[in-house]
Parts: sequence; structure tokens; C-alpha cells
Amino acid sequence: MLHFFLRRLFWFVITLWVVVTVSFFLMRQVRGGPFDGERALNEAIERNIKARYHLDWPQWKQYLQYVGPINLDEHGPEMLGGDGSDPFTGILVGDFGPSFKYRDFTVNDIIGQSLPVSVSLGVIALMWALLLGLTAGIASALWRGSTTDVALRLAATGGIALPNFTVAGFLVIFFVFLVPLLPVAGYGTWRHLILPGFALGAPFAAYIARLTRTGMLEVLSQDYIRTAHAKGLPPRLVILRHAIKGGILPVVSYLGPATAGILTGSLVIERIFAIPGTGSHFVNSALNRDYTLAMGVTILYTVLVYTLNTLVDFAYTLLDPRITMEES
Repeated sequence: MLHFFLRRLFWFVITLWVVVTVSFFLMRQVRGGPFDGERALNEAIERNIKARYHLDWPQWKQYLQYVGPINLDEHGPEMLGGDGSDPFTGILVGDFGPSFKYRDFTVNDIIGQSLPVSVSLGVIALMWALLLGLTAGIASALWRGSTTDVALRLAATGGIALPNFTVAGFLVIFFVFLVPLLPVAGYGTWRHLILPGFALGAPFAAYIARLTRTGMLEVLSQDYIRTAHAKGLPPRLVILRHAIKGGILPVVSYLGPATAGILTGSLVIERIFAIPGTGSHFVNSALNRDYTLAMGVTILYTVLVYTLNTLVDFAYTLLDPRITMEES
């Protein structure tokens, strides 16, 4: 087990370094900059602003400053010509730097404020996705070929085909205007998260339903399931004790990247329901050329995806004893 996690840690470092390096240089190849706008700045003001954020440095030096952990400006270590007042900086010490557009906030502040909001929304969406997806998938597999199976498969296909903003629109019309039960927008109580959570989780629920049905049908045809039935075990016990554990393995694989995508937020859903989450900041950072904020959210997403995929591989060994750490 230790060898497994050490190997994953090594590849995590390599993966993160590649993502940071490629994102850093690609971002600066896009036309425009964080301080471009309809109203041109005075040359002296623009020069001072660029000097403040080190944008007047060569890109290789900006990269080293961003990665750290050594500060290369006048506040860096004395051996590099600084005064030694601030020797450490960069993402290696968890400092994502100041935001170029939100002048009074650092990237750490923005992520610290918005991520819990997106996590709250993501947890609700994930609960909806698992509850609806697993239930529909298991029912569809158990009643294969029936009217229920056809109806559930059509619903899953519709859930995959319909964009989440279309689902959100129907939910707002029904539960806000026709049957006013829930608030239309905002963030503050759990009631504000029910509609956006369902809209965000609906496409994931549809995928989970399809994967669960496929996994259950494969497991139900296995010899050990027939043996359990032949021994006289009740059908419900066979399903709960033997079939479900193997049937949800495809869902476990899907949950890694899906959970990361849910937790980092959805721009459209957050915009429709006026939820101040990370997704909005991510897209705004790209539109505003806010390099540091875009990099911070990209790094956050990378860490989430890699960590959750590692946990998925570990969960595989718990659900299927035939899979070992070395194989996963």
C-alpha cells in the first residue's frame, strides 16, 4: 500500500508541474493582458502597474517567481540582490499571488471564499446524482425489458442530452412560478441549493444510471450470482449483498472526475441562480486575463482530479478483492 501511494505521489508531482508549466506559458500567449481595457492607461501608470506585478520581467523569470519558493524581486534573499525581508513566495509554499483584477484580494482569499460555496452546491448535486442514478440503474437492470426499464432509459438519455441550464429553466418555471416552493436565486440557506443542486446533478445522475444498469446486468449474469440463487438465498439478499458491490464498479470509476467537476462549480448554474462559487471566478479570470486567479483555479482542479482518481483506485481494491494495489 505504501508503495502504491508513493508511486502516485511521484506522478502527482510530475503531473502538477506539467499542468502549471503549460498553463503558465499558454496563458501569456493569448492576445491582450490583464490591464487592457476600453480606456487606455497612461503609459507611466501602466508601466508602474506591470512592475508591481512583475509583468515587465522575462517570462522565464515570471515563471520562476510564480513557482517559487525563492522571491526574485527586491524583497528576495540578499544573495540575489534583495533586502531579505520576504525570501519565500510562490505556489510551492501555497501562495497563489495577488489577483490582477480584484486588487484588494489575493487568489487564496478568493478561492477560500468561493470554494466552500461550490463544495456545498456540489455535495447537494452529488447526493441527487447518486440517489437518482443508482436507484434508476438498479431498477432498470432488475426489470430488464419491461416498461419501467424503457422509461428509465429514455429518462437517462434525456438527462444526458439536455443541458443543465435547460433543466434549470424548467425547475425555475415549475417550482418558483407555478408552484412557489423554493427561492429562485441567492445563497444563504439549504433551500437555495435544492434547485441548482438538482440541475447540476441531473446529467451526472443520467450517466450514473446508464453505468449502473450496464454494471448490474454484467454482474447478474455471473456464476457466483447463479450459485447464490441456487443456494436458496432470497433475491433481495443476493442483490444487496453480492450484486450491487460489483455492479457499481463502473460508477466508482466515473465518480473521480465527475466529483471534481461538480465540486469546482458550474458557471452556468451559478450564474442562473446567482451563487458566488468558484466556477464564476474561473471563467471571469479567463475573460479578464487574470493570470494568477486562472492559474489558482486550474491548480485546484488538477489536485482534485488526481486526488479523487487515486481514491477511486483505492476504493476498487475494497469493492473487488480480485484487484490488488499493484494492478490499480
